[in-house]
Amino acid sequence: MKTILQYIQGYFYEVDKRILTLVSILTAILIFLNYYYHVDKSINSQHSFLYSFISRYLIFITAFMLPYVFYRLLKKRKYTSDIVFLFLLVLAPAIFSLKVALDIPVHFSDNSNWNEYWNNIFYWPFRLVIIGGILFILWKIFNSNQSFYGIITRNIKWKPYLLMLLIMLPLIAAASTQPDFLAMYPKLKLIAGVYNETNLKWGHKLLFELSYGSDFIGIELFFRGFLILAFIKWAGKDAILPMACFYCTIHFGKPLGECISSYFGGLILGIVVYNTRSILGGLMVHLGIAWLMEIGGYIGNALK
Repeated sequence: MKTILQYIQGYFYEVDKRILTLVSILTAILIFLNYYYHVDKSINSQHSFLYSFISRYLIFITAFMLPYVFYRLLKKRKYTSDIVFLFLLVLAPAIFSLKVALDIPVHFSDNSNWNEYWNNIFYWPFRLVIIGGILFILWKIFNSNQSFYGIITRNIKWKPYLLMLLIMLPLIAAASTQPDFLAMYPKLKLIAGVYNETNLKWGHKLLFELSYGSDFIGIELFFRGFLILAFIKWAGKDAILPMACFYCTIHFGKPLGECISSYFGGLILGIVVYNTRSILGGLMVHLGIAWLMEIGGYIGNALK
């Protein structure tokens, strides 16, 4: 844990405070605009793939590109003129917009609730395969001299990550008493007809949680793997702030507190991955927190 704290302390000591402030303000503005004008709900209310893709892309590229613009203007970073860097800068938000917008219903059951359930079971792993495949191609073309975007176990010390989870435990327990949290978690509750089914078995819940967990593999691979470990080739530590701002925007449908905390969580995980070159410890923390929130949702709703 001491080593990770040193990583974090070192980063905040070295980072340009002007850019840190500007990116934090940008993130705050994006959060305000989303929750005040219900932007995410408006996008979700539309069922057009193209509308969803373009809308998400505009949000994501704003969050991802502007921090690099700040580095260009204030620090005179010349890497922003590199054609490959610019290509990946424009492509990255498109990859995640595709992941979010990709929602082609598949008919699994005549019961609409169970059909929605099985679509969720299918689509989380399916999206992981899609995003993983795209990133693998990019890795082979641009970064094959390193591990596949942080999939490496060498020299990882797991104890600090377990301590992180323990620190989060009381915070999640407290959140599990809040109405907005209990309205969102467990995720299975969003399929109300299935969640309230009398024939819903523990096996159905377990399968749902495993499928839900697969989504976090893709998220870590993309944000901490691709957006950090691919971009440090040009940007070094500068890659951390743009990733954190972008990462915050994918939480716009979540409770406000969770969305705000995702910015700081993204910063911390980005700092750790930059120093360790491995995403696996962060994946354990991210996945652990997600499943603890699910458990908190089940318990909180049962006690409500």
